[in-house]
Amino acid sequence: MVRTRRTEGQRYHHDPLPRKSSAAPPGYPGPVTSPARPTAFDTPFDGDLRADLALALRLADAADAASMARFDAADLDIQVKADATHVTEADLATERAIRAILEAERPGDGVFGEEFGVTGDTARQWIIDPIDGTANYLKGIPMWTTLIALAIDGVPRVGVASQPALGRRWWAASGLGAWTNTPDGSDARLSVSNVDRIDQASASFQSISQWDEAGHLDAVIRLSRAVWRDRGYGDTWPYMLLAEGRLEFVAEFGVKEYDIAALVPIVTEAGGRFTSFDGADSIAGRSSLATNGRLHTAFLELLHAPDPSPASSSASEPPR
Repeated sequence: MVRTRRTEGQRYHHDPLPRKSSAAPPGYPGPVTSPARPTAFDTPFDGDLRADLALALRLADAADAASMARFDAADLDIQVKADATHVTEADLATERAIRAILEAERPGDGVFGEEFGVTGDTARQWIIDPIDGTANYLKGIPMWTTLIALAIDGVPRVGVASQPALGRRWWAASGLGAWTNTPDGSDARLSVSNVDRIDQASASFQSISQWDEAGHLDAVIRLSRAVWRDRGYGDTWPYMLLAEGRLEFVAEFGVKEYDIAALVPIVTEAGGRFTSFDGADSIAGRSSLATNGRLHTAFLELLHAPDPSPASSSASEPPR
């Protein structure tokens, strides 16, 4: 539950956000992205990922402790990065906590984090978004997630999505299935839905402004008219709903590798499919499209169908 404070002089969450600094926080690099090399998410993997998954879950435990320590704090330090997005002290502390463990236990692995960029080799690379949904975090809204992935040769093989403010967590590794915690403390295996018709599908488009800015406003309108139900849930949660079999489609634009790497093994191990908006197996395409698998090709065809041109429309009209 989000705590409500009435102490005089405190900054309430609905007040305008303070811009304490227009500069990036100390140690924060400029925009950093990994090489946009093509990958195949269904490439077979013969190794044993159990130790890596266990480590990823421990990283999530450490991240949860760091992020929850400052969640809903009235004096939370907020800064503005070079790309005009917000970063809080909790984003920085959470990534530092994860990196400290990796440095001690996996010194040979590379790391790509949202706040401190790329270090080390990319053959085995941990990809981290310490707080996905910082805008929610700094407003005291509990819908935010720590995302931790391990990509091996460019393919996300291990993924953990942890929402400590809501007591939820999802995780997966290639060949080991996708899982979530339940209220009774047991683990439940995830499986996507078996819906095989678009007009019976539920879709999350995330943000209309994203589609508009990407030049696909007509496509999202076409999507909304074709599916049974459409909503804009946003951030990590709809991908988890898809893995649980509650949605059949999620897509968005403007995403970086750390926004989606952890989601790939969770969706695919649950039986779904995850690509870029263009259908490529890549986390570097600045877009994502996840489905229950059965409808992936149909959704791609729907979204990329040519729009009727004014000329063809007028040609089909009967003479007056």
